Amino acid sequence: MSLSLRQIRYFIATAEAGQVSQAAVNLSISQSAVTTAIKDLERTVGAGLFERTPHGMDLTSAGRRFLSQAYEILQKVEEATQLNLVTDKVEGTLSIATTYTVIGYFLPFHIERLKRQFPAIDIQLFELNRESVEEGLLTNRYDIAVMLTSNILNPELMTEKLLSSQRRLWLPARHGLLEKDKVGLKEVSEEDYIMLTVDEASHSTLKYWSQSAYLPKITLRTSSVEAVRSLVANSQGVAILSDMVHRPWSLEGRRIETISLVDPIPSMDVGLAWRRNVEFTPAMEAVRSYFRRSFNIPE
Repeated sequence: MSLSLRQIRYFIATAEAGQVSQAAVNLSISQSAVTTAIKDLERTVGAGLFERTPHGMDLTSAGRRFLSQAYEILQKVEEATQLNLVTDKVEGTLSIATTYTVIGYFLPFHIERLKRQFPAIDIQLFELNRESVEEGLLTNRYDIAVMLTSNILNPELMTEKLLSSQRRLWLPARHGLLEKDKVGLKEVSEEDYIMLTVDEASHSTLKYWSQSAYLPKITLRTSSVEAVRSLVANSQGVAILSDMVHRPWSLEGRRIETISLVDPIPSMDVGLAWRRNVEFTPAMEAVRSYFRRSFNIPE
């Protein structure tokens, strides 16, 4: 039996979600399709990739090794399908401003592809907080920004959303809330809460909490996503963070589960930003077109 890209995509979705049901929702397909694809994949590679537990799907040691290879396979396929986009006709210097979360969890992959597709563009990256990015765009210090557009309020800036990353509740494995059919902010408010502060995360969090009848029981504030990951995995509290920064394992190798809450939680939006009425250079147009193609945004 041959290995297919569909099997690889379903495997990655299940590994990232930790549950077949959630993977099926994310892929907009049936659970049976995901289950069948994974079983066929395991037969093809000759090893069990998941350990089935009452709480979800845990990667085996073979599964963790295969996950790394699966990411590489999809990346190579994407690269192959983009060969016709490579051009050396666009040249110039492009200054891109970005923020901590975006440069850490979103941008590196795209920067590598941009530099291969447009080798004559000198891309200069700058990591700053939102206020500094906005000020730099308005004063022409930076040409364009890739940032959390859901945080931008300045009417002098234009934005274009690339993706919306859903925020979910992060829990340690075997947490009691995993057994409940429905979980909302009421149940979360009864748990110790780890508050992430970087990139105005605490402001965004308290904004939607303030619209409810509850408040989080904050036991620690930290600017480190890895600290939140480890603390949650080690049963020191829970957190509500986006799928973009979620990883199913802490640095200690402990499982981090996620739950979609019944209360309305706004997504974390990533996109492009630039000064209103700015004249786009060829380099700016090339980068904007690249992102539009990558995220299927109409030209």
